[in-house]
Amino acid sequence: MTLLNESRTRRRRLGVAAAAAGLLAALLTAGPAAATPDPGDTPATQEAVSRSTAADAAAAVASGEIPGQDEIVHSDNIEHLANVPKEAFTGLNSDLAFQGRYAFAGNYDGFRIFDISDPEAPKTVAQVLCPGSQNDISVSGNLLFLSTDSSRSDSSCNSTTQPATEKSSWEGMKVFDISDKANPKYVAAVETACGSHTHSLVPERGNVFIYVSSYSPSATFPDCQPPHDGISVIKVPRKAPEKAAVVNFPVLFPGEGPDGGGNPGAPTNPGVSKTTGCHDITVLPSKDLAAGACMGDGILFSIKDPEHPKVIDQVEDNVNFAFWHSATFNQKANKVVFTDELGGGSGATCNEATGPTRGADGIYDIVGKGDDRRLVFKSYYKIPRLQADTENCVAHNGSLIPVKGKDLMVQAWYQGGVSVWDFTDSAKPKEIAYFERGPLTTDKITVGGSWSAYYYNGYIYSNDIAKGFDVLKLSDRRTDPARRVHLSELNVQTQPDYFD
Repeated sequence: MTLLNESRTRRRRLGVAAAAAGLLAALLTAGPAAATPDPGDTPATQEAVSRSTAADAAAAVASGEIPGQDEIVHSDNIEHLANVPKEAFTGLNSDLAFQGRYAFAGNYDGFRIFDISDPEAPKTVAQVLCPGSQNDISVSGNLLFLSTDSSRSDSSCNSTTQPATEKSSWEGMKVFDISDKANPKYVAAVETACGSHTHSLVPERGNVFIYVSSYSPSATFPDCQPPHDGISVIKVPRKAPEKAAVVNFPVLFPGEGPDGGGNPGAPTNPGVSKTTGCHDITVLPSKDLAAGACMGDGILFSIKDPEHPKVIDQVEDNVNFAFWHSATFNQKANKVVFTDELGGGSGATCNEATGPTRGADGIYDIVGKGDDRRLVFKSYYKIPRLQADTENCVAHNGSLIPVKGKDLMVQAWYQGGVSVWDFTDSAKPKEIAYFERGPLTTDKITVGGSWSAYYYNGYIYSNDIAKGFDVLKLSDRRTDPARRVHLSELNVQTQPDYFD
């Protein structure tokens, strides 16, 4: 494969010696991870960076070390087919879900439905205004689910922000009927402990179970204090979604003391988040498995009984992982990729100072059988292109690319762009394609870039926080077999059996 701007790509790779020195410096100076990861919980435009950093960014653009402001660069096996700007919404774009010829795009202001029957010309079918960070989104049949993780005046789509100390404050899950894609109807709301930062579906024929991930970040939220070491399980009857209700709150980190049994974080483990809940959970229903990314811990658990999930292994990485953010299984369920959202999504961590093993993916093999399965660390993966110190960049949401006998993944890295990589050899992951834009700004950190990048029915779809909805086409002999796999529905945090 020949890469566009090949000399630039070589110049931006992480040098081993320099990266090692940078990693040591970063470890010596590391503070706690951001208490509230994901950029919507921080101002979209951060404080201006230092004059020297701004000058360095401008110089890197001028010299060709990084792309110019908003310049698009990509490997020659990726084609940029379309971009649909944000239009009516001013909030940050967030997650994606898919069903048939439709894509569902979350935004802090609500959600948008696209007709993607022609991937080169997506058309807006509906835009629903319903503010409430971060509007993590999923679909199942005629139902759409939306997470609210900010204190609202009530559960309606007309609610306003208010302090969490107010007795009337509401946060949790919202349910919509999408049988008419052009006119979604709001049908139910379920309040959950500490709101819903993200959620994952475990669908059944008659019901949909929802695992609600939320956490207690700080004293800022007096109604959500540690220990908050579990998840809310919601049961939604498909024929009567208005009866949706919390049916269980399993504790995933039982233990003594005020912090429960999760990672205690700093000062015991400097630079690591205290575990006060989970950020995200990925379920693999065909294997009765789930993987939880829970702040300071990664967990593997059984979902044979979806209403009563059971933890079977728990791991920590107190050297390189600051905030366990999300998880992706391979198809055989003998590996799982965890992401570390170092800096909370608003930091510049794809630079030489941070190094190649922080703000990265951690690849774990799953060994053993049944409830005796264990997570065994194998290696890290991080994009091999340095980003400017004004670009927020860190490992974020991605999905499998379904090719039999291979473990391939596409992944968002905020302003680091979209990376396609191969982890068939757990110990030697490698990038095979990429797409990215240059920095939004070179004088300050402005949050942007790809929040989610997922493969669906032959194309890559990316929801860019600032630039909108992107469609990419990947043409590579290693990934081409995936074009033969077509799904009727995809929620990435509910991984399908692609070859069933």
